[in-house]
Amino acid sequence: MSEQDEKKRVSISKRDRMNVSWRLTFVQANWNYERMHNVGFAYTLAPIIRKLYSSKEDRRDALKRHLEFVNTHPYVHAPIVGVVLALEEEKANGAEIDDMAIQGVKVGMMGPLAGVGDPIFWGTLRPVIGAFAASLALTGSALGPLLFFLIWNVIRILFTWYTQELGYVSGSEITKELGGGILRKLTTGASILGMFVMGVLVPRWTEMNFPVVISELQNDADTIVDFEGLAEMANNNILTADKLREVVSQLTGGGNLYETTAQTLGDIFNELLPGLMPLILTLVAMYLMKNKNVSAITLIFAIFGLGIVMYALGIMG
Repeated sequence: MSEQDEKKRVSISKRDRMNVSWRLTFVQANWNYERMHNVGFAYTLAPIIRKLYSSKEDRRDALKRHLEFVNTHPYVHAPIVGVVLALEEEKANGAEIDDMAIQGVKVGMMGPLAGVGDPIFWGTLRPVIGAFAASLALTGSALGPLLFFLIWNVIRILFTWYTQELGYVSGSEITKELGGGILRKLTTGASILGMFVMGVLVPRWTEMNFPVVISELQNDADTIVDFEGLAEMANNNILTADKLREVVSQLTGGGNLYETTAQTLGDIFNELLPGLMPLILTLVAMYLMKNKNVSAITLIFAIFGLGIVMYALGIMG
C-alpha cells in the first residue's frame, strides 16, 4: 500500500468501538416480527457507517445490507458486531468484500451463538443471581434488587465489550471456530448447570400443600406432652420452672402434641421425594410447551384453574 493510500485509510478507533458496544444495549428496541433485530443492528453500526463511507450512496448501501433479517441472543450480538466492524472497515478501505459475504458471516454466527447465549444467560446466570437477590430481599434488605441490577449489568457490559473486541480482532477468522466442538461443549455444560439450578429453585419457590388426611395413628400415652396438666397448674398459680423445663424437654425430645397423628397426602409425597409434586408440575409444563406447543399464557391460566378446583375439592390447601 502506498503512502498516499495509507493516509486515506479509514480506521475504527477504540472510542468508536466503545460507542458501538453501548448502542448494543438497544439492539432490541425496535424488535419486529419480520426481520427481528435488524433495525437495532443497523442502529448499532450507524456511527461507524457514517465514518467509514463518505458518499451518500455507500452509506445507504451499508445500512440496507444490515437491515436484512438478523436474530440471536441480544448479548451475543457483540462478537457478530465485532466481526462485521472488521469486514466493513476492510471493505471501506478497498478490500473485495461483497454484501453476501458480510451477510453470510452474520447468518453463520447468529445460530450457534444463540444456542450458547440462552442457556448461559437465561438458563444459568439470571436464575442464580435472581435467587441470591431474592433471598436478600426476603430478609427485608434493599440490597437484593440493587445487587441484582448491578451484578447483572456489570456481567452484561463486560461480556459485550470483550466479545465484541474478540470479534473485531479475529475478523472473519472467528467463523472457522464455530464449527468446532467448543461451542457445543459450552452449550451442553451451561444447559446442565442451568437445569441443576432450576431443579434447586423449583421446590424452594414452588409450594404445593395436600392436606387430605389419609390415616390417623394413635400415639403412645407416654409420648404425649401434658398440656392439660400445664394449664391446670397455671390456673392454680402453682406452675413451676421445673414443670416448664419438663414440657420443653418433651417437645425437643419428639413428644407428640395430640393423641393421634394424622398422615396427609402431602406427607406421603414428601416421604417419597421432597418437592416431588412441584417437580412433576414443572416437568409437565415443560413437556406441554415443548412437545404440544401449549403457550405459556394458556399454562398459567390452566394452573390457576386447576388450583381453584383442587382447593374447592379439599385436595389442596
